[in-house]
Amino acid sequence: QGMLTGKYKDLDHLPDGSRATNDKMNRFIQRYLNAETLDKVRRLGAVADGLGIPLAQMALAWILEEDNVASALIGASRPEQVDQNVKASGYVLPADALKEIDTILG
Repeated sequence: QGMLTGKYKDLDHLPDGSRATNDKMNRFIQRYLNAETLDKVRRLGAVADGLGIPLAQMALAWILEEDNVASALIGASRPEQVDQNVKASGYVLPADALKEIDTILG
């Protein structure tokens, strides 16, 4: 949905041309587009910044760390997004980062 790209930072200023402003697509993102979720994304972004990796890459590395997850479905609209996703598959998150992520997500 693009929530982890940093595209959506403020509910009052949604980017023109984004899914959130597209009447045909925004029904999918509306359930996530709220102040609580944006705050969690902001806090997760700070963790990713501390690790020196993009938030979307950290999120993918986090889900792939789960023992009961065999694969993750990704979406990419640009080649560099595919490159980031590939890097995430080999990235091992430090234990303190995993704990902080779990705390943020509740």
